[in-house]
Amino acid sequence: QKLGNGFGDDVFGYQLNDGQQKKLRQEAKKRNIRIVSSGVWVAEREEWESVFSFAKKMKMEFISAEPAREDWDVVEAMAKKYRIKVATHNHPNENSYWKPEILLKNIGQRAPLLGACADVGHYKRMDIEPVSALKQLEGRIVSLHFKDIAPKGEDGILEDVVWGTGVLNVKDMMQELKRQHFKGYFTIEYEADWENNLPQIKQSIEYFNQVVNEIL
Repeated sequence: QKLGNGFGDDVFGYQLNDGQQKKLRQEAKKRNIRIVSSGVWVAEREEWESVFSFAKKMKMEFISAEPAREDWDVVEAMAKKYRIKVATHNHPNENSYWKPEILLKNIGQRAPLLGACADVGHYKRMDIEPVSALKQLEGRIVSLHFKDIAPKGEDGILEDVVWGTGVLNVKDMMQELKRQHFKGYFTIEYEADWENNLPQIKQSIEYFNQVVNEIL
């Protein structure tokens, strides 16, 4: 993603030089923005140190990523070295960590710095009930790509909709996270109406706050 004014065509990532990274930190500070995370990172084995080093310089708490299954020794070592958590995403294809069992098989015996970035919409797209997935991942959820989805068009493709209006039971998911005493981050992901989805995001936040008030 391009950084915008003052950065030309430069994009957010470890390829930024030290001067650009310093400028980015200053711009974020001026706007009272804290860069908590970045991703979803998919990297070659030799790139992971650069990814973690960049995350450390940006003072991130975690990165979201989908490491190759054979790279976990390297990724775990980098997480320990830089003290940065890894939230493993679950894209809906069988080359990824699309179901909790696959992720837990790969990280279950590894450092607690390694966990899940649970995309509840993608679980549903793979016919996995999100609440069940969250239960399986208890203790390992670092962050969430949170959303609601509904079938659209003749093909019935599941697309993002305002929270509380789709096929996911947002309240049940939030109650499960409350039961787990989840203290991580919700990422609002709304991959529809790209040019003007702020109204839908605003409605989703309002619904989120409504549910929070109901379950607390």
